[in-house]
Amino acid sequence: MSNENGTAAAGNEQEFDLVVRGERILTGEGIAAHEVGIRDGRIAAIEPLGHGLVGRKSIELKTEEVMIPGLVDSHVHVNEPGRTEWEGFDSATRAAAAGGVTTIIDMPLNSIPPTVDVEALALKREVAGRKAYIDVGFWGGAVPGNREELRKLHDEGVYGFKCFLLHSGVDEFPALEPEEMEADMAELATFDSLMIVHAEDAHTIEEAPQIGGREYSNFLASRPRVAENLAIQRVIDAARRTGGRAHILHLSSSDSLSVIAAAKAEGVRLTVETCPHYLTLLAEEIPDGATAFKCCPPIREDANRELLWQGLIDGTIDFIVSDHSPSTVELKYPEGGDFGTAWGGVASLQLGLSLIWTEAKKRGIALEQVLAWMSSGPAKLAGLERKGQLAPGSDADFAIFSPEEDFVVDVAKLQHRNPVSAYDGKTLDGVVAGTWLRGEKVDFTTPHGQLLRRGES
Repeated sequence: MSNENGTAAAGNEQEFDLVVRGERILTGEGIAAHEVGIRDGRIAAIEPLGHGLVGRKSIELKTEEVMIPGLVDSHVHVNEPGRTEWEGFDSATRAAAAGGVTTIIDMPLNSIPPTVDVEALALKREVAGRKAYIDVGFWGGAVPGNREELRKLHDEGVYGFKCFLLHSGVDEFPALEPEEMEADMAELATFDSLMIVHAEDAHTIEEAPQIGGREYSNFLASRPRVAENLAIQRVIDAARRTGGRAHILHLSSSDSLSVIAAAKAEGVRLTVETCPHYLTLLAEEIPDGATAFKCCPPIREDANRELLWQGLIDGTIDFIVSDHSPSTVELKYPEGGDFGTAWGGVASLQLGLSLIWTEAKKRGIALEQVLAWMSSGPAKLAGLERKGQLAPGSDADFAIFSPEEDFVVDVAKLQHRNPVSAYDGKTLDGVVAGTWLRGEKVDFTTPHGQLLRRGES
């Protein structure tokens, strides 16, 4: 990638802070030759290449490089404060920027305290504001007993509320019973907020075999598809009855695609995400004892993966986000390799674009579609009107991406805090050469991310 170069132009009203020129710039019209003028952190002009925009600095893309909108990842567990040894805003936002992500929305757990009241949100913002290399927004949490806090958190700018229908993995963020979820959803509907749900049925999981040990097949049997299917149906029923907005997190069971499609066709206010690990990894290929692959719901079989891809293509699944859920190395118990005791979560925040692009290429899916799934789609969920696209008036959040270049994942060189990755040693297509936030390059030295509030971005 060419360096940012200053120009000798005199200052005037037509001059931009930065101009990017290239044969391959991804706008809402597709990939084409453009010049992009950036002023005061926003995209101010997009013109055909050769138009002659003048900037105090300029970037000339190489032939193989593409200017893409910054990714938006609405499912990230930063874990700070309280479990900063697992991850933190410094390491998480650096990892995001290294992967072309310019906005994340932080989950209300596994931080201590969880984001279930205004005081906890204020604490999290205080910590994050000093460390964010990219923009950060926040989800609130819906747990037993905090219904009166939901409107207060909404007014303080959270983007919606997460709940679990089974044990969350941490005791300080308890699950809702289905009836409690529906009552909270009805409350959220009064101010048109969003309920995002970890949808697995607690009773089904309790009744499933809990064998543990090193065999991945045993772990897979302990989180059967029917648990996900039943819980998703309950979410749909609650959304139908309340008129509220509901979002299914990290879909892994392709069995639910037809039910989801029917609910959407009926007019139920429902959106659905899936994650790179469900689209790139296969249960049949996970070695016994390889606890870096453990997540909940689990990575399933090849045939299931292909149906998830089809669900993306036909629009049943709305977009792709990381569900970056890291922990310390010790909590993955790598030496014992016991899937029953290891922490469940896949760390992939830095790798998501390359993971999905590698698989999308094999299926003949265009880069434009991948970015719609990983940038504009999550931005739309959160109502981030200035994010997720290269368009006049949008924030100048972008990355320079080389889709034909490949690299080998080295877990020791990833920016997230702990060197654990299910992708270590894999060869991936697509290299992020640099990331810019509001027209300023992320230098991994000086944080200049902003904390976002619902309705203000």
